[in-house]
Amino acid sequence: MTNADLHLQNLTKTYGSVQALTDFSHRFEAGKVHALIGKNGSGKSTFVKMLSGATRPTSGQIMLGDKPLSFDDPAAALAEGIVTVYQELSLVPQLSVAENIFLGRLPKRRGTGLIDWRGLRRRAADLLAQMGISNIDPSAPVASLSVGKQQIVEIVKAMSLSPRILQLDEPTASLAQAEVQQLFNVVKTLREKGVTVIYISHRLAELAQIADSVVALRDGTFIGAVPIAEAKSEVILDMMFGPVAHAEKVERKIDASKIALRVKGLKLGTLLEDVSFELRHGEVLGIAGMLGSGRTEILRAIFGAGPMDAGDIEIDGAKVPKVTLAEMKKRGVGYASEDRKVDGLVQMLSSHANLCLAARSRIAPGGIATLGREKPFVAQQIKDLAIKIGDPMAPVSSLSGGNQQKVVVGNWLNDKPRIMLFDEPGRGVDVQAKRQIYEIIWAQADRGLSSIVVSTELEDLVECCDRILILREGRIAGEFINSNLDPKQLYAACMTATTN
Repeated sequence: MTNADLHLQNLTKTYGSVQALTDFSHRFEAGKVHALIGKNGSGKSTFVKMLSGATRPTSGQIMLGDKPLSFDDPAAALAEGIVTVYQELSLVPQLSVAENIFLGRLPKRRGTGLIDWRGLRRRAADLLAQMGISNIDPSAPVASLSVGKQQIVEIVKAMSLSPRILQLDEPTASLAQAEVQQLFNVVKTLREKGVTVIYISHRLAELAQIADSVVALRDGTFIGAVPIAEAKSEVILDMMFGPVAHAEKVERKIDASKIALRVKGLKLGTLLEDVSFELRHGEVLGIAGMLGSGRTEILRAIFGAGPMDAGDIEIDGAKVPKVTLAEMKKRGVGYASEDRKVDGLVQMLSSHANLCLAARSRIAPGGIATLGREKPFVAQQIKDLAIKIGDPMAPVSSLSGGNQQKVVVGNWLNDKPRIMLFDEPGRGVDVQAKRQIYEIIWAQADRGLSSIVVSTELEDLVECCDRILILREGRIAGEFINSNLDPKQLYAACMTATTN
């Protein structure tokens, strides 16, 4: 198949009364990297689903060159050379890299019907070499690879299908900087091969390194496209949000003598050693550290969801004798996981149901849950958190990432927690949705909720937290009071150990 421009003509998608995408007309030039940007609910996901064949447009036309396209399912899109790599990886961890790349298409030995294992490894090695990848063994189990290398395998798998158009949905969301650079090198190789790349990312700072143009959607409407040379940060933000009021974090005085949570001597294998700190009443405490520093493991250990080799947890001065999920929940601790789709939500259930999960005993103390009992709790969180939702009884998976994250938070707030643990609350959401989530955390802090926030984006911690701890070499290695704090100070403190 030859490469050709992708041309959209008045592409429109409606879901009942909701207009998800309206009259989207644009030409994506072949052999270029086009950054598709927009806040949650802007129509990006809807467009990706239509182009991948997962859903059909209500009206409008998709054309590849002079050929009109119409897809009944993703297989039809694949047949036209349109491949999508989603943020959630679709690899089989127990299988090898080579098996994952050619899953469902394993080569057979002629005349036998048996798998040609040697040929499989050779074809995978050739494909990796064509992509300039030398540090991934085709025979290695995918489970043994870092998240970054698994993302590379996903893209190589896509390349094995000889795509004309490749959609990458938040490909760097969970990657360390070195892995990001390798992924960029792979994307540049694809561009050189003439593949048209539609690159979706909320990390605006990285666009200049990889994109040829920036295409913006806002509230389901195409706003415009600019060459990357013209896509200054103020231009991009204006395209994404239009006029927007920036929320200012108000510095609050926290009483250091009132301790909500105390962690003493937390140890976990070689990852964490003698981690000790305090969380004060009404405080938003950040934990900063490089990828793999153990930030998530600290939160899971506190909540009783992960192992702990040694250490004590105290709540309001009282030691917790046995740290378990049930015990910590009973003592008023909530946990919003990093992976909302796996640990935070039940995707097949409605938003209504998901907002009631954590507070089941509070909503239905007698054990009998009814819609009548649940509705006030659901309505309160939808109102207080400004969750953008059409039908609360529709699957939560139909919501944008930012609104799904609000459902995760609202679910726990219905249980009236005293302490909340937030692991990457802004992961995979746009700037405005992220700010709304932080405003929720601030408002709850003013009401007395104590929170710990973990984020790979150190700028987010500066925006959100009252105080920030540095996790380095398995220990708390520093503390910053967030008063006119420069994120560069956090980066320097987190990176010190890597340069020794």
